[in-house]
Amino acid sequence: MNHDDEEILAVARAGFLDEAIDMLRQFEQALLIMESDPRDAENLNAAFRAAHTIKGTAGLFGFDAVVHFTHEAETLLESLRSGQLSVSEPVIALLLRSRDQMEHLLEEVRTGESDPAVAATSQSLGAELRAAMGGAEAPELLPEALAHAADPAMSGGGAWHLSLRFGSDALRNGLDPLSFIRYLDTLGQVSQIDLCSDAIPLLDALDPESCHIAVEIRFESAASKPTIEQVFDFCADDCDVAVLPPDALWADRTALLQRRADTDATRAKLTAVWQRMGWREPDAPPVTAEPDSTAATATSSATTTAQRERRNVERRAAEESRFVKVRADKLDSLIDLIGELVIASSGAQLAAHIEQSAAMMEAAQRISDLVEEARDGALALRMVPIGDTFARFQRVVRDLSKQLGKEVELVVTGGDTELDKSMVETIADPLMHLVRNSMDHGIEPTEARLAAGKPGVGRLAFNAYQESGSIVIEVSDDGKGLDGARILAKAIERRLVEPDAHLSEEDVYQLIFLPGFSTAEQVTNVSGRGVGMDVVKRNIESLRGQIRVASQPGRGATMQIRLPLTLAMIDGFLTLVGDVHYVLPLSVVSECIDVPAECQDHPERVCGTFDLRGEVLPYLDLARFYGAAPTQGRRRSLIVVNNGQLRVGLVVDRLLGEHQTVIKPLAGIFRHLKALAGSTILGSGAVALVLDMQGVIAAATRHHSAQQRQGRRDAAANPTPHPAGA
Repeated sequence: MNHDDEEILAVARAGFLDEAIDMLRQFEQALLIMESDPRDAENLNAAFRAAHTIKGTAGLFGFDAVVHFTHEAETLLESLRSGQLSVSEPVIALLLRSRDQMEHLLEEVRTGESDPAVAATSQSLGAELRAAMGGAEAPELLPEALAHAADPAMSGGGAWHLSLRFGSDALRNGLDPLSFIRYLDTLGQVSQIDLCSDAIPLLDALDPESCHIAVEIRFESAASKPTIEQVFDFCADDCDVAVLPPDALWADRTALLQRRADTDATRAKLTAVWQRMGWREPDAPPVTAEPDSTAATATSSATTTAQRERRNVERRAAEESRFVKVRADKLDSLIDLIGELVIASSGAQLAAHIEQSAAMMEAAQRISDLVEEARDGALALRMVPIGDTFARFQRVVRDLSKQLGKEVELVVTGGDTELDKSMVETIADPLMHLVRNSMDHGIEPTEARLAAGKPGVGRLAFNAYQESGSIVIEVSDDGKGLDGARILAKAIERRLVEPDAHLSEEDVYQLIFLPGFSTAEQVTNVSGRGVGMDVVKRNIESLRGQIRVASQPGRGATMQIRLPLTLAMIDGFLTLVGDVHYVLPLSVVSECIDVPAECQDHPERVCGTFDLRGEVLPYLDLARFYGAAPTQGRRRSLIVVNNGQLRVGLVVDRLLGEHQTVIKPLAGIFRHLKALAGSTILGSGAVALVLDMQGVIAAATRHHSAQQRQGRRDAAANPTPHPAGA
């Protein structure tokens, strides 16, 4: 095998694994729905199709361990479909374990390494699957030879006729036509095969990379027509397949003959081939006054079925043609390239302004508008519905509820809210910890819920929506809520806070995210070691996000995660503080005003409060905050920012207006700097720092709270004497 062949096979194998993971997801989702609605035949069929697709494509590549085990699960599903076995919780649990085993086997395919423990599990779990059918042996599939899955002589099946015409590009696309034919032996027996040589060119015109395989097959099997046709789903674009059942009408055979032979000579050859396979043209029917209504009905029914199947195939093909799979690294490269284009466009605009050329400024503005559209389009390509991430937790909630002995339902809303794909995998782990924490600590056992007047089934809810230029994800439960007094006492006991500390309710709830913090009386397999919640906060903050906690005793708790829409590019608002440029997201800017008198009265302060039309808000002087001297002799400004929950004023030296911002990460030596999300390049080539708004707002409120505590301590140390006679 040369290098090109290896590369083609590697790409095809990767495609198979991607498809198999999608099929596993569908398989699991269908089983979970079946558990709550055992009479849902559509999801039973969906689970069967997913298992069958995995088995079929694995067989094409020779992944025998996957084929052998998946066949066991498929056989149990077939028993459910036929009514021989009823859907029950133990059966669903067994099939879900089988799904996990399929995933382990696929992982062995991905790594190329075999684990004896995985093979042993396949054996033991396969025995459980057979035992679930009353001890009946499933038709055995030997990995070495892929022995027949059904014996037509014992099953009463007949001889099917398969007519296959592989496209000329089949080999170039990494397909092995022989593997599809070999795979048929897992469903029955290929008793006769005939190669049609008419399609093969002469030797001097033969292209060794082109495929000219055309075969007629007599296939004895008890399998259904859809099952046989699914064998060739993987090569649907490179193979013309016709499947005629044992009882096919002669009219259908004649139609196939017309489709396959365009001349009298080829028609005669093909007829001879079919005759060798046992087909005989029936005697001419007697002429009758009236047409045979039974035959007419059968012909009409067959035609209708064929038309319906053809429409289904065409619809699936049209649906698939709407999507194109693109490698994630290629998409990232496109985003990076457009980011550089944004910077170059800013430089062109700056040069046009310097030259004071109206034509150049107009052209630069037009380019800037187009670049902005390209930027938005490219970023939209990387946005995916968060509902796909939420769906993964159906299985987690189901398994944990069984493990903890609790009844819990998962409710998902806002699943169509889109999130940057680069955030999806990072956010999955924090969500997992929050789910486990809610189910273990939050939701009470059924008896306790009923005693408290609650429904016996607990409710865990996922919700997502957009707000103020951010994505908000909420994980809530209707459990017992957080005990603030207990949390504070535990934190004091572990010396995480001072005994005389005055903390707000929000600050107390934030203590659960400290490393090693836990209020659990005993350690369980689910939680209690104080590991996890600190990871939640750290991962969310790495995405420039924040997490807040709200709770009502006896009624439940809500964990709210707020994330930026994207990590790559934003519409920014450019400011100047001293001689340093700072950018903040335009979406959080509420208004810009002159610096209020309250801020000017104490120019040495890093922070304080000001009155905004009757509302007292904290402010942060960015120059003092970053240790720079404010620009003298220039009127300063205050920007009111709003992150959806808090409003804070930021004092800056100059307002420079909107700016398309490409966020670049800071080098490691700058990671210690406070409240910075990254950097960007201006059109002039200068570097601007991108503010982390969550960090800035947290710093403003933290400084303000510290000043208030200091004021209370000063007042306690120097009490004002009461006037005489008071």
